[in-house]
Amino acid sequence: MTKKIVLAYSGGLDTSVAVRWLIEEYKAEVIAVAVDVGQNPNWHHSDWEALRERSLKAGAAQAIVVDAKEEFARDFIMPALAANALYEGQYPLVSALSRPLIAKYLVEEAGKTGADAIAHGSTAKGNDQVRFELSVRALNPRLEVLAPARTWGMTRAESIEYANRFDIPIFQTATSDNATPYSIDENLWGRAIECGILEDPWQEPPEDIFSLTGLSSDLKESSVITVGFEQGIPVSLQERPVLSKKQVNPLTSNDEPIGLVDLITKLTTVIGMFGWGRIDMVENRRVGIKSREVYECPAALALIMAHKDLESLVLERDLLHFKESLEQRWAELVYDGMWYSPLKEALDQFFISTQRWVTGRVKLRLSEGRCVVIGRDSPSGMYDMHLATYGKDDTFRHQDAEGFVRLWGLGLTTWATAHPPDTNPSGGRL
Repeated sequence: MTKKIVLAYSGGLDTSVAVRWLIEEYKAEVIAVAVDVGQNPNWHHSDWEALRERSLKAGAAQAIVVDAKEEFARDFIMPALAANALYEGQYPLVSALSRPLIAKYLVEEAGKTGADAIAHGSTAKGNDQVRFELSVRALNPRLEVLAPARTWGMTRAESIEYANRFDIPIFQTATSDNATPYSIDENLWGRAIECGILEDPWQEPPEDIFSLTGLSSDLKESSVITVGFEQGIPVSLQERPVLSKKQVNPLTSNDEPIGLVDLITKLTTVIGMFGWGRIDMVENRRVGIKSREVYECPAALALIMAHKDLESLVLERDLLHFKESLEQRWAELVYDGMWYSPLKEALDQFFISTQRWVTGRVKLRLSEGRCVVIGRDSPSGMYDMHLATYGKDDTFRHQDAEGFVRLWGLGLTTWATAHPPDTNPSGGRL
């Protein structure tokens, strides 16, 4: 019986070559599955239908395109927002969030077609091989997982030669290793750029690598955007327009509800026009190496900033601090490919429970290269003006403070009495 392999297909050089390589190497029937999570297929000089046709010309028996943008926003991005997920305090998990969803569709297609194996185009140095393979094994441990680009040992030039030999339609040309093009991955949550000159962490990223965060010539000095949340989910946008008359304002003019995909897309557009949302970091990959990564994530960074700020208004102190202590662990789990792990799923339930009261509005001011919170309110806010003010409306019981401080420090005072501190000439402890 002919072996069946379901391939995660992007339309790029590696996965287009992988279609034919799997056919030749395994004498297999290849089913190419492309999952739309908000990426732009024009990177590969095609639309989704042309991308599907390319896989068929490469030899795929079937080519399937899945529109998963709504599911990606609802079931993958929103849990990340609830966790304020920033790996190593910076990276909002752009690619890491999409891989388990893509793997889910690969496994589903394998079940429908009776496929024996799943294949992906990730390399040996990257994180995505871990994310794809762990997700597949969590969803169906019986499936074999193949990684052609980890196996075939071809250089980029050799891959192009291979594609030309089998008349696989590609748009790359052979170049020297020093002219390696950038590797780009994009979805609804942002855009990741690596390779080329970026492999030298001392070199400044060239401006031409950015597509989401270029300054618009039509901008005025600043703009104010209000993001509305309901139980932690962004549901509305309002902007005080600052664009010139010749440019259409991409945001809604009121607080009417807006779908998640449209909300994230529009925020990416309007915030990106101010040149804000770039990340340049040296990242610790799961495979043990450090990698210089550049990201464009204007909507992701703005929404996490706004969401986190709203939580500071509505969540009780101990809950807020404990949640913050778990957020980095959640980000690490997802970065490391453990989306379907029991620990990550348990943390999800905790974060869901914290979002009950995260309803309100956050104001963001945009200016050239900047996005900052300038206001927030909530019907569930714990901020009490009468307790916080130093004016005549103050209702705080000042007379309680002395006893509170004395009791709070009683243990420290008792310790210091029993163990008098030795001090050095400058007055500090030895």
